[in-house]
Amino acid sequence: MADARLTMIFGALLMLGIVLLALRWTFGTGRDQPAPHLPDPDDPTGDGLLTEVSRVPTEAAAHVLRARLADAGIRATIGRGGDAYRLLVFPADLANARVVVGQTRW
Repeated sequence: MADARLTMIFGALLMLGIVLLALRWTFGTGRDQPAPHLPDPDDPTGDGLLTEVSRVPTEAAAHVLRARLADAGIRATIGRGGDAYRLLVFPADLANARVVVGQTRW
């Protein structure tokens, strides 16, 4: 009787150890993996494929210019650059975006 109980406890501990190792292997912390690349905020090329078209002081002005670009069929996004808001477009749309941003509407 005592031998069976000891075998059952040993088997349960062995199974628990195997499960813990499997969980550790599956959901481990991954310390041996490289850290994700963090972009440098001071890098002027850190916008990926986008190019800056304009820089405005307020968020409202950035949204107005983005709406103008959207009306002209130009995709744009707003980014934050220090104290200013940056309007970013793809390089293929840069010339047209400068024309649209430079227009005065009354």
